[in-house]
Parts: sequence; structure tokens; C-alpha cells
Amino acid sequence: MPGLLRGVARTAVVAGTATAVSNRVSRRQGERWASQGQAVYGRPAQYTPEPEPEPMPAPPPGGTDRITALKDLAELKAQGVLTEAEFESEKARILAS
Repeated sequence: MPGLLRGVARTAVVAGTATAVSNRVSRRQGERWASQGQAVYGRPAQYTPEPEPEPMPAPPPGGTDRITALKDLAELKAQGVLTEAEFESEKARILAS
């Protein structure tokens, strides 16, 4: 029984010490953050709105660019660079844009 009490007492001392150290560290950090917060938040904030992004340029007229892209696509298919499935998917993408 004395061994059990000794172990319990040792655990209580270790836990109490750890709690005391943790509380002291928390208190010091809180004081530091409070002093830093006063330095940062104590002065008036300067609000500068972010500049608005420039609008996207309008797409070029669809007629000539689509035709040129389709002609280039047909040439690649004729040369054997594109398969029939690749040609059809790219053609659909060009016509959808």
C-alpha cells in the first residue's frame, strides 16, 4: 500500500507542476499579445481599398477565328496527327466557344 500512495502522490506533484507551468506560460503569452495588440490596434486603421481588377478584354469576333481554327484542325487530322475522336472533340469545343 505505501508504494501505491507514493505513486499517486508523485503523479499529483507532477500534474500540479505541469499545470502551474502551463498557466504561467499562458499568462505571459496573454500579456505579450495584449501589449502587441495595443501597439497594432491602438492606432487608427488606414483603410485602403484594393484596386478593382481590370475587366477582361472582349473576345474577338467569332467568325474568322473559328474558321481558321477549324481549318487548322482539319489539316492536323489530314496529316494524321489527330484521331477522329480527338478531331470531333476539338471541333465541338471550338464551335461551343
